[in-house]
Amino acid sequence: MSLALGVALLSPALAVEPSEKLADPKLEARARAIASELRCLVCQNQSIDDSDAPLAKDLRVIVRERLKDGASDAEVRDYVVARYGDFVLLRPPVKRETLLLWAAPALALIGGVWAIFAATRRNRRSGAAALTAEERAQLQALGVEPPPSRRDAGEGSGKGDAQPS
Repeated sequence: MSLALGVALLSPALAVEPSEKLADPKLEARARAIASELRCLVCQNQSIDDSDAPLAKDLRVIVRERLKDGASDAEVRDYVVARYGDFVLLRPPVKRETLLLWAAPALALIGGVWAIFAATRRNRRSGAAALTAEERAQLQALGVEPPPSRRDAGEGSGKGDAQPS
């Protein structure tokens, strides 16, 4: 606890303006800790402690006012969540309403792996189209060695490997 308090006091002010800071260092450290857990609703990928957005400033002021009024850290968080919903938390709780939010990265990873697997499988099935004799002649005229056909390489199952004449 004292280490976290020391780090919070020694860390740079980031977006917090001097007029926002509380005179009591312990209250200021608590305010900074709470603000670092709350999402800026404008920027969405920053905490209100890091954001320069006017709404983030308003939320920082609300947090500090509630702390000055004697609210606990949990009461301050609950107050902000009651006004803005779980989305305002950088780490929303796992519950039915936020389950998709927590599962989205895993679903995206699974979907990406599946898409790569399907594309690779489809690519192997279709194979590369064989060059016609005319295309081979054009490549040789340009001084480019045409790639070997599947038949030349000894690949293929015989199905769909017919060379156009």
